[in-house]
Amino acid sequence: MNIYRHTFVAECPSDSDQIVYSLEIRSQSMIRVEHIRTATALIKRGYHEAIADQLYERFGGEQRITATHQGVDIETLRVPA
Repeated sequence: MNIYRHTFVAECPSDSDQIVYSLEIRSQSMIRVEHIRTATALIKRGYHEAIADQLYERFGGEQRITATHQGVDIETLRVPA
């Protein structure tokens, strides 16, 4: 099992807040860190859950994304079916 952790920032479409996201990907496959950095850098704005869906589609594995927005802690989990 490979575990990758990365932090990135994206804008909330509702209130334009800059949200700091913490991403963790657990994968049996190797994922190039450059691909993770590029994929997250391309996310300029979006809702937390939609961002999670997009990254899961790209990288698969088991993913957890956490962030705090307006005092609410948000955590999404994406796992293989």
